[in-house]
Amino acid sequence: MDQKIPYDDYQLPVVFLPSYENPPAWIPPQERVHHPDYNNELTQFLPRTIVLKKPPGAQLGFNIRGGKASQLGIFISKVVPDSDAHRAGLQEGDQVLSVNDVDFQDIEHSRAVEILKTAREILMRVRFFPYNYQRQKERTVH
Repeated sequence: MDQKIPYDDYQLPVVFLPSYENPPAWIPPQERVHHPDYNNELTQFLPRTIVLKKPPGAQLGFNIRGGKASQLGIFISKVVPDSDAHRAGLQEGDQVLSVNDVDFQDIEHSRAVEILKTAREILMRVRFFPYNYQRQKERTVH
């Protein structure tokens, strides 16, 4: 008899924990360098610069989500295959740090869209941040 207790009947404070996930298998340090399940390559997470030129009326080749309301920043949510953005190395899960020297880490979504749509040349600083991107997807509808 596993009955669920209504939320209002819980003693306060209520803390719901995420479901348990088994930790990855432990790999001895001397075996990690060449082990296929252990990746020491962290350069994919370093900030990088993306340069895009957008002719009048052209599409950006990517979508964004998030903004100030989510407190996690602006993220690339979609990159059109074979677009200039795709060829420049933009990928889903990239956090947009700045565009043309405008800080995007604490910007309203609508303001970010306006900046991206009106610019003819876009100089973006991004970093791949899949953990916060996943949290972003769970929090927002943009």
